[in-house]
Amino acid sequence: MFDNDSNPNKPAPGAAASPEELIAAQAATEADALSHAQADLADLQAKSATLADQFLRAKAEADNARRRAEEEISKARKFAVEGFADSLLPVVDSLEAGLGLSEATAEQIREGAQATLRQLLAALERNKVLVINPPAGSKFDPHQQQAISVVPSELEANTVVTVLQKGYSIAERVLRPALVTVAAPK
Repeated sequence: MFDNDSNPNKPAPGAAASPEELIAAQAATEADALSHAQADLADLQAKSATLADQFLRAKAEADNARRRAEEEISKARKFAVEGFADSLLPVVDSLEAGLGLSEATAEQIREGAQATLRQLLAALERNKVLVINPPAGSKFDPHQQQAISVVPSELEANTVVTVLQKGYSIAERVLRPALVTVAAPK
């Protein structure tokens, strides 16, 4: 038996290694480096596959979200007037009931028309349709009013004298401007 210090294949301390030993050591180092590089490559390939899978899932999720949003927009456009139409149905019912009366007096017809108008205005207001009816003497607002004529008046210049036709707005957007006459400069 050999003890560790008497191993004939082991160079003596301080002795120079043979060229075969150097080549073998270098080959072992290169094999170890190759093994590490292959392990790193396998790790990177696994991470790449994971990231590719995550990307595909995220892309699919984004496509689904876009498709759902497009469907919601389509439905909103298709049924946008549903609530508005629903609030007008009682007005239609009132008009039909009034027309169904064969022996109504002029006063009853007038009262029914006024009640129906109140219903209609309430339905419009519930749906954010507001009347533009500026009082006489108020400053002319070209964003909500359209001046039909300029008339001589005792009122201050550039103020509303009369409203010829009411205007309407919805959600702060003018549907129809109020048609007004405006006081001329003195």
